[in-house]
Amino acid sequence: MAAFREVNRWATGDGLTDELDGISLARAVTEQARRRGKHFLPKRTLVQMTDVRSRNTSGRPFLDAFLHCVLDKHEGRFWNRSYLALPLLELLLDERHSALSPDRLATLLISDVIRFEIEAVGVSPEEPGRGRPDPTTLRKRLRHALRFVGDHVGATDSGDLSLPARMPESRMEDLLPHLPRPPATDAGRWFDVSVQPVYVAHDEYFFIRALQTHEMVFTTISTDAQAAVRSMRDGRLEAAVQRVDHATAMFERASALFRIVATMRAEQFFAFRQFTQGASAIQSEQYKRFEIACGPPTAPRLRSAAFTNVPAVRAEAEHAGHDSLTRAYLDIRREGGFSQAEWTVLDAALGRLESRHQRWKSTHRRLAVRMLGDAHGSGYTSGVPYLTECLDNRLFRQLGEVCSKASATD
Repeated sequence: MAAFREVNRWATGDGLTDELDGISLARAVTEQARRRGKHFLPKRTLVQMTDVRSRNTSGRPFLDAFLHCVLDKHEGRFWNRSYLALPLLELLLDERHSALSPDRLATLLISDVIRFEIEAVGVSPEEPGRGRPDPTTLRKRLRHALRFVGDHVGATDSGDLSLPARMPESRMEDLLPHLPRPPATDAGRWFDVSVQPVYVAHDEYFFIRALQTHEMVFTTISTDAQAAVRSMRDGRLEAAVQRVDHATAMFERASALFRIVATMRAEQFFAFRQFTQGASAIQSEQYKRFEIACGPPTAPRLRSAAFTNVPAVRAEAEHAGHDSLTRAYLDIRREGGFSQAEWTVLDAALGRLESRHQRWKSTHRRLAVRMLGDAHGSGYTSGVPYLTECLDNRLFRQLGEVCSKASATD
C-alpha cells in the first residue's frame, strides 16, 4: 500500500532531502489511522515511525509534533494533549508559522467538522468513519456548527452560513465554498492531519474537533484573565473590565460546543471511548490556567485529580509569585486604589464571569449525565459525581468573602 511505502521510505531514508518537511508521511499515516483507528495501526509501522522520529525530525517541528501524537499509544503515554494533537495545533498559533489566533483556529476547527459531515454524505458506508448520523441528527449538528462559525466570521466575510430548512442533502455541498479554510501556507497544510481517531466510528472525528475547539476557546479565556490581571496592576481598570467581559462572552462559544457535542449518538461514543482510557478533559491545561488566573484553588482541589492531572499548571498555581485577579484585587483594595464607583464596575464584571462560568459547568454536567450515565470518566474520575462536586467551586471565592464582610460593616 502507498501508506506503508511512504513509511518505509522515511524509515530507510531513501530519497529524503533536507527540503522535505514530512507532510507526505503524515498524510499517509493519517489515512491509515482513519481507516483502521490509531489503536489498531500495525506494530511494524509504529516501530518504523519511532525510528523515523529519532532520526529524521531535526529541523522538522511539524513532523516531530505529528509523530509525538500518533505514537502516544505505542509508547505508553496516551494523554489528552496527544489524543487531541495539541502539540501540532499549537504550532499553528506560533507567529513563526502562521500566527492564527486561538479564536480563529477554533472557527477553522468547527468549519472542518461541517466539511467532514457534508462530504461524508456521499461516501460509501464502508469507508472510514462508519455509522454516519441520520438526516435529522446531521441537520441538527450542522445547524449548531454553522452558527458557531457564523458568529465568528459574520455573513459579510463568508456569505450566508445558515442551513435552509428544506435544503436536501444533495445540495449541502453548496455551503462548502463559504467556509473559512486554513491559510494556504506550508504550516497550513498540517491542519488536515491533526485528527487521529483511535477507532473507526464516524462521530469520533467531530468529537476530537470539538475538544480541540474547547482547548482553543479556553486558551482565549485564560489569556483574557491573565491580561486583565496585568491591566489591574497597571492601573488600567477599564482595560481590565474589557478583558473580563470578553472572557465572559467567550463562554457563550464554549457553551455552543456543548450543543454540537450533544448531537453525538451514545452508541458511537461508547464504540470509540473504550480505546480512549487515559485521555480526558480533566487534563485540560488551558481550563486550569483560566481557573488559577482568577484565583487560587483550595488546598483540597490542588490535591485532587483536577490538578494532579496537570502537574505543570499545579506548579504554576503553587509558585509564590503566581498572580491572579483575586490577588491583584485584594492588593489594590488594601492600597486604596480605584474609586468606589470603579470597584462597583469591576465587581459587576467579575460577578458576570462567575455566573457565566457556573452556568457553563451546569450545562457540562447535564451533558455528561446524558452521555455517561453511571460510567466512570475516561481520565479515571468518577464521571458525573466528579462534575457534581465541581459545581461548588467558585472562581472568586475569596472575593465573595471579602465583599460579604465589607457590606456587613458599611
